[in-house]
Amino acid sequence: MKKEKMDKYLRATGLIDSDHPAIREKAEELSGRHPTYPEKAIALFYFVRDQIRYNPFMPRFLPEHFRASNTLAGREGFCIQKAVLLTALSRAAQIPARLRFAVIRNHLLPPKFSDLLEGNELPDHGFAELYLGGRWVKANSAFDIGTCRDFIVPVEFDGQKDALFHPRTKDGRPHIEYVLFRGSYGDVPFEEVAGWLTPVLTPEGRAKVVGRPLTLSIFP
Repeated sequence: MKKEKMDKYLRATGLIDSDHPAIREKAEELSGRHPTYPEKAIALFYFVRDQIRYNPFMPRFLPEHFRASNTLAGREGFCIQKAVLLTALSRAAQIPARLRFAVIRNHLLPPKFSDLLEGNELPDHGFAELYLGGRWVKANSAFDIGTCRDFIVPVEFDGQKDALFHPRTKDGRPHIEYVLFRGSYGDVPFEEVAGWLTPVLTPEGRAKVVGRPLTLSIFP
């Protein structure tokens, strides 16, 4: 990829604030002792996966709710927030990084979420893509190891292969299916994410959302 095209995936933005002192300090702390970019990326991935607790109930109705430094300070977030943080830490470590989105189908969607959706497809799942070894590698850091302890298979990352949700649970039941991969983004597409979600809400879901801030992140 041409240098000028790659440079935008190393720059800070208002929400992917890789130039924030706390982001730069944490990136150096985690990656500074590793000699290669894949090793740096692995260290950053596991920090975001396990030290930032997965919480699908975080606020998401203002752009600043997605800011990487805010997620780092709060130590919890849902999939997009954690992806933004991994992207920011990677850029601070000089690893080109961007956001990617997908429509997924969760066959084990909890009732508290399924009551809000038409079906079990989730239109706004977000994860990071890191440029390593001459290619973009998908890195989904959403579920921390504690969330996975009962039946979810943890996502592992080796800095080379795509790291995405597993299709089955630990006991073999169908779990998460990737229906559609959306595009890649150099910054958080806040309006688009909101637009993806609204059409799949049930009347009950719309009643919870319309006219007031959306405080529920649709799992995951």
